[in-house]
Amino acid sequence: MVSKVAKRKAEAASSASKFSETISASWNAYYKQVSADQRLQLIDSFLVALVVGGVIQFLFACVVGDSFPLNAFLAGFCACVGQFVLLVSLRMQWVEPFPKVSRDRAFLEFVGGSLVLHFLCLHFVN
Repeated sequence: MVSKVAKRKAEAASSASKFSETISASWNAYYKQVSADQRLQLIDSFLVALVVGGVIQFLFACVVGDSFPLNAFLAGFCACVGQFVLLVSLRMQWVEPFPKVSRDRAFLEFVGGSLVLHFLCLHFVN
């Protein structure tokens, strides 16, 4: 008779192997998609940089506390989050092009949205 502990260990090992298989399959699908297109690699590296920048800003604001100028933090953090959202939408349009939107139009909309976002963030700082 198998004890409950042995069953739990077997279930944990099974779920861990399923998780590692899922991660491996996801990584292989991502690599297959990105390896051919350097623009997607550039977009993904910029997305990582935006996440790192946002995390650094948030941690700095938490460490410094009340003496940190709130408007500057909010403007910088909103710029990181907004740029991330705009870049993800551009990536989505490039990976699976929408039928009525060309890649050039998607890029121009991204540039226009980025300009408006940064204009608003600069005016929020004062």
